[in-house]
Amino acid sequence: MSVIALNPKSEPFGKTPKETAEARALRETTPRQWFPYAAPQARGRDPQDIAFSFRDIGRKFGEKTVLDNIDLDVPAGQFLAVIGKSGCGKSTLLRLLTGLDRPTTGTLTVNKGENGENRTRIMFQEPRLLPWARIAKNVEVGLTGIAGGEEAREKSLAILREVGLADRAGEWPSVLSGGQRQRVALARALVAHPYILALDEPLGALDALTRIEMQQLLERIWLQQKFTAVLVTHDVAEAVALADRVIIIDRGRIALDLDIPLERPRRHGSPELARLEGEILDTLFGEKAG
Repeated sequence: MSVIALNPKSEPFGKTPKETAEARALRETTPRQWFPYAAPQARGRDPQDIAFSFRDIGRKFGEKTVLDNIDLDVPAGQFLAVIGKSGCGKSTLLRLLTGLDRPTTGTLTVNKGENGENRTRIMFQEPRLLPWARIAKNVEVGLTGIAGGEEAREKSLAILREVGLADRAGEWPSVLSGGQRQRVALARALVAHPYILALDEPLGALDALTRIEMQQLLERIWLQQKFTAVLVTHDVAEAVALADRVIIIDRGRIALDLDIPLERPRRHGSPELARLEGEILDTLFGEKAG
């Protein structure tokens, strides 16, 4: 477990923050699992089962506050969806999680696994494939620093089979459809078997049918690999169809934290999903429907 950001206004980087008696007891019973202190447990889980934890996280750009005192514990293996209006801070939260940005204040703790490996990956709305590399080689980019040569080739082909593109491994990205390119991007993100997969509206540019197909593919692979998924989306229906839990960010704060206790697979348009969508929309727009 590795702390990747500390509150610069409270403690210098590298200095151990003051810990509570509860935190000290947790640390002493689970040595080396949390550093520099054991954060409070989330939803009754052991700290070792937490994929990542945000404590009083804030992010400012100049005088503009984008995230304000975010507290969030996400258990390992959970599928979390993050919803909010444009500019609310959703993508900023994801950038902090993946190390593409650093918080202004607060503590972000990320579980890097027993070997301390950084296995957090991100998938964007655009595939961002290398046009000069064939499909298999594009996927192998996800193994940079982890595997190479024949091992990388075998892993690339294996994950391409999972996303249904093994027969396109030798082709160029330019000949694939938009949905197929997103499958390659998903394969690249998953080939290293990440502990955490961050998804920044990866299905937003797809047509409706291709989007549903990709949702089903993502859910199937998530169930197989058991990674922690964090999906940023504007699509409320997508969030409740995929996630175990949905949070809404409004004006930089968590406005709703909602469990989605429905069995899988879930049927689009079911009354249960519609009820949860309604609750989320009521929070987003601050009113109850008729």
